[in-house]
Amino acid sequence: MGQKKDLTGSEKSKIVRYLAERCSSLKIAKLLKRDHRTIKRFIQNSQQGRKKRVEKPRRKITAHELRKVKRAAAKMPLATSLAIFQSCNITGVPKSTRCAILRDMAKVRKAERRPPLNKTHKLKHQDWAKKYLKTDFSKVLWTDEMRVSLDGPDGWARGWIGKGQRAPVRLRRQQSGGGVLVWADIIKDELVGPFRVEDGVKLNSQSYCQFLEDTFFKQWYRKKSASFKKNMIFMQDNAPSHASKYSTAWLARKGIKEEKLMTWPPCSPDLNPIENLWSIIKCEIYKEGKQYTSLNSVWEAVAAAARNVDGEQIKTLTESMDGRLLSVLAKKGGYIGR
Repeated sequence: MGQKKDLTGSEKSKIVRYLAERCSSLKIAKLLKRDHRTIKRFIQNSQQGRKKRVEKPRRKITAHELRKVKRAAAKMPLATSLAIFQSCNITGVPKSTRCAILRDMAKVRKAERRPPLNKTHKLKHQDWAKKYLKTDFSKVLWTDEMRVSLDGPDGWARGWIGKGQRAPVRLRRQQSGGGVLVWADIIKDELVGPFRVEDGVKLNSQSYCQFLEDTFFKQWYRKKSASFKKNMIFMQDNAPSHASKYSTAWLARKGIKEEKLMTWPPCSPDLNPIENLWSIIKCEIYKEGKQYTSLNSVWEAVAAAARNVDGEQIKTLTESMDGRLLSVLAKKGGYIGR
């Protein structure tokens, strides 16, 4: 009767039947011609597997403690459940219970990203809003650049996965695998572009102006009527390549100067409606945690997503400017979070 490593399925069934007939482990070993230790090990493991889970009594939370937790959650935004309960001197509460309690009075949120605004920034925001309060924004050309990477934002790669399924592998590359710089503009209900900045080109004043000449001016602006050019207002942010003396003088030679070139307040991406367009495009190209393997593929995805943006969406963004200016004045130059 040699000792074997594993019992077969039929042998296990026989052991269960013999146990039901009140046979001893020694007798079962003789009947099956198996080592006694193998039979005993199987019986012990089976009995351990059938043990009922003993539930530990949960810590009860009083109404007074609940009020303390609510106050602590309000005072400690973005804190963990453990930190909130520890600040209230409430111990012995498992994580599942802490989270269940907090879900009734709070939500899990990410911190909002916003530019730092000091007193000078806020005053300039208010001055800008007052200056352009009566502007016809259907004649303003809103411009901006966007960088798209191959990997996309890590925080978007989450979603439901069926039981028994493995989560798909997500690539992690240096600098998100590299990316493409894209420039575009919107006016009224029209999207101009997007245009791709040549790979490896750093946008300084000279390369920025050359890029505008090769794309925006040659492919779109030159075809417009004289009356359109006369009334159009060109908007760009205060990036060094945009606000330099070289770029300003170059645009002036193109006829975009003085009142035709919108002054832009510092630290104000929330005031530019094209930022919302970038959000629409990024949501489309990175949906379901999608990643890309080449710069051309991510550029093609951007171009396809831009083609799917209709004129009504663009019009909604450009027509929101009156409300944005009023919000700036109402918040005394503060962040409006569009």
